[in-house]
Amino acid sequence: MRQDAVTLERFYAGPLGRAAGRVLSGKLTDLWGDAKGQTMLGLGYALPVLEAFGEAPRSMIAAVPFEHGPVSWAGQGRGNAAVAVGDPRLPFPDGLFDRVIVLHGLEEAAEPRAYLREIWRVTAPEGRVVIAAANRSGLWARATQTPFGQGRPWTRSQLSNLLAGGLFQVTASSSALYMPPLNQGFVTSAAEGWEIMGRAFTPGLGGVVMIEAVKRLYAPPNGGTGAPVTERLRIARPARASRREEH
Repeated sequence: MRQDAVTLERFYAGPLGRAAGRVLSGKLTDLWGDAKGQTMLGLGYALPVLEAFGEAPRSMIAAVPFEHGPVSWAGQGRGNAAVAVGDPRLPFPDGLFDRVIVLHGLEEAAEPRAYLREIWRVTAPEGRVVIAAANRSGLWARATQTPFGQGRPWTRSQLSNLLAGGLFQVTASSSALYMPPLNQGFVTSAAEGWEIMGRAFTPGLGGVVMIEAVKRLYAPPNGGTGAPVTERLRIARPARASRREEH
């Protein structure tokens, strides 16, 4: 059973949710820049991170499951929209989106492989997908007062295998949300500091696993992951993307 929109909106409106959204948005914008001119799809409840891209994408669609109920999104307009969708079938034509973000989507999907097949279908050839899911090894998966403590958590290897088996090639991975899931000022105000310390001392134990993959039209000859997976201060950029020094 999926969470309702009121609960999700309330979480992301509070200090802990704002800090979490800020950290995840930083990961994505560092990876994709401002996604200028791209068509972007957010699945699950991706509104907090879609807003980080501002007006640069050509269009942004927030596809929210029917079970969430109606949502309000300040980013609607200028080619952007929030729509209710079924699970797993998506009401979009093949190959429509250049970029797809999945947040609070996979953990509560009844059929993860069917869900991923639909994501593959609506992603453009060579389009890029980021799945952000609760980390089975992290504290946030146990924090039932947050959206990350709902549904089925995942490990990095489970996500990589799921993507590789669905004609996606994994290009990069990372962990995020190293701060404890406590709604306390000393935690939320220093979210970025917790990220730096967590990556240095407890890599792999962040509350969220983030995997980027590119859509392929064929299966890799030997199966499995077709690109190295890295753990860095931020998600590694694809080889052909512009690079800048990480801090």
